[in-house]
Amino acid sequence: MIRQGSGEPLVLLHGITFTERAWRDVVPYLTEHHEVIVPTALGHNGGPPPGRTPVTMVDVIADAERTLDELGLERAHLAGNSMGGWTALELARRGRALSVCDFSPAGMWESGGEDMNRVYGILRDSIRDVRRSRRLLPLLTRSRRFRRYASRYTSADGAHVPAAELLAEADDLIACEVIPDPATPEALPPLDPLPCPVTIAWGSLDRLFPIDRYRLNTERLVPGARFVVLDGVGHVPMLDDPELVARTILAST
Repeated sequence: MIRQGSGEPLVLLHGITFTERAWRDVVPYLTEHHEVIVPTALGHNGGPPPGRTPVTMVDVIADAERTLDELGLERAHLAGNSMGGWTALELARRGRALSVCDFSPAGMWESGGEDMNRVYGILRDSIRDVRRSRRLLPLLTRSRRFRRYASRYTSADGAHVPAAELLAEADDLIACEVIPDPATPEALPPLDPLPCPVTIAWGSLDRLFPIDRYRLNTERLVPGARFVVLDGVGHVPMLDDPELVARTILAST
């Protein structure tokens, strides 16, 4: 767990298959203003082991709330990406958030619907492909073209992602014990009224959750949230522009 800085607590929550390292380059921009805390989620590489499988979002959210309890935080500012964004909204529903700033939050789909199945299919295919090719990745990641292809669902242009970072992401993905199971479909229930100020930020180049497919449903599920579009970044904007991500968070706290 990363814990740095001083001020009101700000907890950063990563997306599925990632770890606390996803926020590493954002943290330095925040520590002057907040005590920044970055845990690794249940069932992810370096995080708490799951007590059962399949792991559901109910389990992930409950573990995140236990983390707040263990840290002695009744409430904190929360920022989340993808799965972490879904977690942040549910923690807000439980009264644990001073504010929420989400980046392309997951769960903005119909339970068992086409969008949910599409995303889970991409994730399962990615896990399969990485497991099959892991021993070749040190060679393959030397290629900018390969890094761009491998990061197409997370980064606007993965060519700039260092090979070492891509290898670490691959190992995190392989070690992740949270595998989506269509037999337990979940979606975010409407959050109305908002329990705290909420900002929803979406990358204009998000290929995993394209903004034109998700914006209307997001605005329906989280009515009253401030919705902003971040130009030139993908689904995991911390990879593309950590300073922009930090500015977006600070504007919401």
